[in-house]
Amino acid sequence: AREGFSRRADEMVYREVRRWVVLSCCCRLFDLDPDLLPLFQYNCKQFASPQECLSAPEFLDHIRKVMLVIDAAVSHLENLSCLEEYLCNLGKKHQAVGVKVESFSTVGESLLYMLEKCLGAAFSPEVQEAWSKLYSAVVKAMQRGWETLPEGD
Repeated sequence: AREGFSRRADEMVYREVRRWVVLSCCCRLFDLDPDLLPLFQYNCKQFASPQECLSAPEFLDHIRKVMLVIDAAVSHLENLSCLEEYLCNLGKKHQAVGVKVESFSTVGESLLYMLEKCLGAAFSPEVQEAWSKLYSAVVKAMQRGWETLPEGD
């Protein structure tokens, strides 16, 4: 029973640390491009500040989904093509809410910043290159969602 408790406690700490890390990445995102804030509207509510957005349950759910995409990409490093349809559709959804393809560069820069802060000296040029390549592959698949038009158009 003690082992199970410890494992659950470790998982809770991991989730909280992960949440904090991701939120710091998002703070960096809004620091780099404050114009992205209006894209995050939930129930027609416009946020007055990045802090208000970062504390909204809907935004936290969005971040959870972003992390699932990153987890899926890492889990399928050897076969990212199996995520192609999903990522393409995800790109279409982002386009529909007004996200510009160029915004993904800012997101990528924020992701690399977060990884550098978390990994410290372990964030070598090789690690940075690997993450950059992975993120680039995900974004390229999502961009194909911009390029495909719905049937009948």
